Amino acid sequence: MRSHDSLRAYWRANVRLIAVLLSVWFLTAYIISIVLAPWLNQFRLGNAPLGFWFAQQGSIYVFILLIWVYARRMDALDRQYDVHE
Repeated sequence: MRSHDSLRAYWRANVRLIAVLLSVWFLTAYIISIVLAPWLNQFRLGNAPLGFWFAQQGSIYVFILLIWVYARRMDALDRQYDVHE
């Protein structure tokens, strides 16, 4: 049987991971894609201004990467705290 402290540590690690990933998502979706877009538009990626490209495509790629990181990291946490299936 798992101890109460072990389960609390697992939950804390889970919440910390989610907070970090949500912070990255906020940084990507709001700060880079909206706030910094006018400045980024001075650069180009192909034929598109970088700010526009990042708001339309880059933030989607980052979101997919965050899902992958979350799945990998949670699998590691599950094994570390012995709650895996």
